[in-house]
Amino acid sequence: MRQACVATVLVEDARVRVTRFDFAPGAETGWHRHGHDYVITAITDCEMALEEPGGGVRRVTVPAGTAYRRAAGVEHNVVNAGTAEMRFVEVELL
Repeated sequence: MRQACVATVLVEDARVRVTRFDFAPGAETGWHRHGHDYVITAITDCEMALEEPGGGVRRVTVPAGTAYRRAAGVEHNVVNAGTAEMRFVEVELL
């Protein structure tokens, strides 16, 4: 069983939810499905293992200071696959 990451809601109103995620090495979000479109901005270099439905695992590196967006409906478990702390900010478009 892995340690859970720490999710801290920074802003939440009728239009957006902004959450900072802090991961120790090996920590995870737990399985979840995104109910809204969202944008991720990496605070640190993020060495992610994305566990996907059906048993697949994708390894992704998101460099610090970069961002990406995804549509609602994405289902996965995000794991810090690196040896350093990993942090990113997620903005959900409500």
